[in-house]
Amino acid sequence: MAVVENPIVVMKRYELKYLLSKEQEEFLREHLKGHMEADQFGKTSIASLYYDTPEYRLISRSMEKPEFKEKMRLRSYGLATAQSPVFLELKRKAYGIVYKRRVQSTIPLVKKFFDGEGDICAGGQINHEITYFRDFYGNLAPSCLIIYDRTAFYEPGGDLRLTIDNNPRYRTEDLDLRVSMDGISLLPEGWSILEIKVQEAMPLWLVSILEEGKIYKSSFSKYGEAYKMQMKKQFQGGNCYV
Repeated sequence: MAVVENPIVVMKRYELKYLLSKEQEEFLREHLKGHMEADQFGKTSIASLYYDTPEYRLISRSMEKPEFKEKMRLRSYGLATAQSPVFLELKRKAYGIVYKRRVQSTIPLVKKFFDGEGDICAGGQINHEITYFRDFYGNLAPSCLIIYDRTAFYEPGGDLRLTIDNNPRYRTEDLDLRVSMDGISLLPEGWSILEIKVQEAMPLWLVSILEEGKIYKSSFSKYGEAYKMQMKKQFQGGNCYV
């Protein structure tokens, strides 16, 4: 099993989302030069398996846009195997601030955890929070797989992070990170999702770029959009959200 430098991660930051046309993405990438650099991984395919209750309590609550919401997902970078590292994440958002608890594991160990067999990591506060979440909601199971091709940028010497997600897609069948990276498109062809992640205020140079490119904030949620698309299929006589 591969090991990361810090298998347990705690994050607290603001995350701002924007929808980009192909032209806006090209504009943004060009104007980021000299301010931010793409990280060492380049474009990476990421898959996030979201867990929910049988009645979709978590995503239904999130769609109401409350001041506090939370979700749990299992993330892999590229197609996973039984031995490759995956990351179980508990993500909460309260009054605009995102708090993330993340631990490294493997798919077989995560399955045991959701079956109620032991802890997800060796004790501590993170283990307590993730286990409490599992036990509080009960009957959590994979509900939706979100996949996208991400390029991440960082500000040298600063804490600003920015990601561009191309070809966001989803599926509600074959809910296994080891199967494939295929899915149904969430956006029209050529569109992408920009996420800006900051600890404090956004720098003025980035504000100016967004204004010049007419790039405006959106409340777009990949899991939320997938849920809406599946519900629409159901009401139109297609497949139910299963």
